[in-house]
Amino acid sequence: MKKKMFLAVAAMMATMSVSAQDDTVQPYIPLDQMPHLINIMPAPPAFESPEFANDVVRYAWGRQQREDAERVALAIADAEWENLAKLFLQWKDAFGLEINETATPQIYKLMVTALATTDPMRKETKAFYNRQRPFERFYDTMPSHEEDDLRGEGSYPSGHSLRGWTISLLLAQIAPERADQVFARGWDYCNSRVILGAHWQSDVDASRAAASVGFCALQSNEEFLAQMKMAQQEYKSLTGVNNIHADNAHTQGTASIYHIDGTPATEHSRGVLIADGVKRVK
Repeated sequence: MKKKMFLAVAAMMATMSVSAQDDTVQPYIPLDQMPHLINIMPAPPAFESPEFANDVVRYAWGRQQREDAERVALAIADAEWENLAKLFLQWKDAFGLEINETATPQIYKLMVTALATTDPMRKETKAFYNRQRPFERFYDTMPSHEEDDLRGEGSYPSGHSLRGWTISLLLAQIAPERADQVFARGWDYCNSRVILGAHWQSDVDASRAAASVGFCALQSNEEFLAQMKMAQQEYKSLTGVNNIHADNAHTQGTASIYHIDGTPATEHSRGVLIADGVKRVK
């Protein structure tokens, strides 16, 4: 009964908080209609449990990464929260485009609205478990100097990691051919939270799964799907990906017959061949 009462109050406060934060961006799906992570995710590892040992090992790994000045600088840049255009710059190389309201208005609108929908999912779970953060438990300092903003706020799940993995899922849906680069960047982005001492590894791992839950919920929303189509078209228009595909199809269509490895075939060739862009067995 106590947990149910807490969840009801937490959900109401989270909804009020979202409205207070930004009245200009309306989420695709109201928070109370999104999946409730508190009902889905297990409790985080207790500090005295064997499972917590991995969190300690990964905390030590994160501290080692701070010896690399370039990696620390990236982790600090990854900590950006308020300025979404600045945050999206962290995916520029992986995605192949700079995402902002002027250069990519359709993609930007999709991303901002999707994050307004999924970001708040973390709040009631954070509040319920109120898990102590690594820098607090080990009396550590953070290279990003976020201590005053984060102290006393639960670490489970990681809001940055939920957001970062959601960004990667969305960008991979816009540009599937860039998925490898996009997810590699997203994975490293989540690692930044461990390096800074903001989160335990188990916080980050849970957030990747939580992002997938929110991403799946978005796929049921017609407004999201319509905006996704416009974002995909904008990406293709700006990158010329359609022209590349068309050129490839044209090349294959006017060619003769080739082996599967692309070398020219003769009339006596046998096996799987490519003729006019179609696989054939001869």
